[in-house]
Amino acid sequence: MSLARTMESLMAGNSVIRKMFEMGQDMAKQYGKDAVYDFSLGNPVAPVPYEVKNAIISLLENQDPHEIHGYMKNAGFEDVRTAVAEHLNQRFGQSYSKENILLCTGAAGGLNVLMRCLLDEGDEILTFAPYFTEYRSYVSHYKGVLKVVPLKEDSFSLNVEEAERMIRMKTKAVILNNPNNPSGVIYSAEELTALSEMLVRAEERIGHPIYLICDEPYRELAYDGREVPYMPNLYRNSIYLYSFSKTLSIPGERIGYMAISDAVEDSACLMTAAVIANRTLGFVNAPSLFQKVIGQCLDVKIDLGFYDRNRKLLYTELTEMGFSCVPPQGAFYLLMKCPLADTEAFTKLAEKQHLILVPTDGFGLPGYFRLAYCVPYEKIEASIPAFRALMEDCKEFLRKEGTELPSEQ
Repeated sequence: MSLARTMESLMAGNSVIRKMFEMGQDMAKQYGKDAVYDFSLGNPVAPVPYEVKNAIISLLENQDPHEIHGYMKNAGFEDVRTAVAEHLNQRFGQSYSKENILLCTGAAGGLNVLMRCLLDEGDEILTFAPYFTEYRSYVSHYKGVLKVVPLKEDSFSLNVEEAERMIRMKTKAVILNNPNNPSGVIYSAEELTALSEMLVRAEERIGHPIYLICDEPYRELAYDGREVPYMPNLYRNSIYLYSFSKTLSIPGERIGYMAISDAVEDSACLMTAAVIANRTLGFVNAPSLFQKVIGQCLDVKIDLGFYDRNRKLLYTELTEMGFSCVPPQGAFYLLMKCPLADTEAFTKLAEKQHLILVPTDGFGLPGYFRLAYCVPYEKIEASIPAFRALMEDCKEFLRKEGTELPSEQ
């Protein structure tokens, strides 16, 4: 084969999320979409806020087409970057200007830009398990190495102590995803303060900055009044990445931003590099129309109650059936512990009930399944009998093996 070996490797390890999603699509063709319960993909279905539609119509009707569809500075439209900076300053007490803001093609585009800026061959990026599966690809694209900090035993809190042991001269940055995909956990202010203090110690030990890359596309999806601490207020070398995909229910539009404050070490140099990388990686600039749209929708959010209803229904029903689940605090994901030692067997039993669930081995967390509850409420209601049947199938599977579910032992 004439493909690069690195690409062949990526193909071999293609995203399990996409594999399960494609399986769900095939099953829907075979059985009908109403008979398939697909919890694989984090594809938001909450209604797009009316302000987004109004902004699109107004821009198309009233703005110069050459302006809203043409090139601009690679960092993005200056008026939009100024609006983003002022929004962050007002909300979080920062002192950003337009020079601190890069508009990018979602948080994923921003992550790739940063990896291009920071990594030489063999350099290391740390992240905490469980983590978004694509981080490994984003790092390997630029010949870096992703190091995964393992979970504490029986805890989804940050393993700060182990992270400190893993940091060495080759460590360039730490990626922190909060609220977390896939766990739905929100890291507390206490945990994040401990992380910040540890990173300061580690910087002093190794003699160079360690950037904390804050990947926060789910910031606005926080339930029960929980707050997501703003890390640039806790750790000066924080680089903030944000996407509007989930907040406005527009994932296909690929629009977000990067914020690098003047407090970040080498901030001006880093921002210049990011603007150049944004161009030379082929992004060129963030989508022009939606730069202007988000400039008018910075205070707009989807109705959080849409996902909160789903969260409560799914968690309550599954736990009452006997499934062990991590209480979801943010995002729109629920982690369910596999009741069988054999996750492949469980996947097949789930498929038998037309349930599409994502095993979390690729997230650095064996033995669990991720359920994306960003689906219509009615779909979750309709799936409940299938989950009950799945639990009965699991019990029968274990009886044949001469064992029982942990809760029954």
